[in-house]
Amino acid sequence: MDPLREAVEAALGSAVRTSWVVRGGDVAQSFGYDLADDRRVFAKTHPNPPPGFFTTEANGLRWLDAADAVRVPAVLAVSDGGRGTPPFLVLEWIEVGSPGPSTEADLGRALARLHRATPPCFGREDRRTTGSRGLPNEPSSTWAEFYGAQRLLPLARLAHDSAALSEGAIASLEQLADAERLARFGAADEPPARLHGDLWAGNRLVDQQGRSWLIDPAAHGGHRAFDLAMMRLFGGFGDDCHTAYAEVHPLADGWGDRVPLHQIAPLVVHAIKFGGGYVGAAEAAIARCTRASA
Repeated sequence: MDPLREAVEAALGSAVRTSWVVRGGDVAQSFGYDLADDRRVFAKTHPNPPPGFFTTEANGLRWLDAADAVRVPAVLAVSDGGRGTPPFLVLEWIEVGSPGPSTEADLGRALARLHRATPPCFGREDRRTTGSRGLPNEPSSTWAEFYGAQRLLPLARLAHDSAALSEGAIASLEQLADAERLARFGAADEPPARLHGDLWAGNRLVDQQGRSWLIDPAAHGGHRAFDLAMMRLFGGFGDDCHTAYAEVHPLADGWGDRVPLHQIAPLVVHAIKFGGGYVGAAEAAIARCTRASA
């Protein structure tokens, strides 16, 4: 008997009638299950997850849902494993469809409402790490303090340990992490926004009614420009999405000039994980922002 299947059946109180592999994840192993009570659910597990891996994700989904702004799948069951039980997360099934005429604009307005749902701090109150590199989320009172100490400096150390970036780029990244230097970019006094934290197109599903759902968050309190800059970095979001967002929650003057600053973190993560062209893109963003803050 499959241990994951057994765990899901016990957690949901219904037998699995059929199952299939769901492709697309680069870390977890994912499955679809049709249950005897006629529910269809999504389940995933991990062969060797970091501590609190799935409960952190589940808490992030619930935290985003609490803003009553964006759609996220309901958490049906979660466990970090132990005593012979595999770690797992079970979510409601989202039947994927095609976007409609208002899909992009609706998402833009929903994200604006999400970002306006101000959390108590930058970072996370539970202090749990997020993302594939376990970046810290210690509560911080200002964005400059958070982005420097909880993103740029840890990434500089990881880049050094993996030799992912040049020594010069790492030194510049460490200099850029100074809170006073970051504050020079402007809009540093915005309150924390409730962020998805890993907002690329692969983490947005569109259902059969043309509605957007967000999955796989690295949820935390941060600068709203972080989500928006990541959306622009990897593409996949239409112009109507960005326009509708700005209509609901206008961006601070000079927003476009600060996009590379907020893209540094995801670029360095990708340089560490994948190398290739991400190295040059990360180093170019670091160099540009270092010059701008001099």
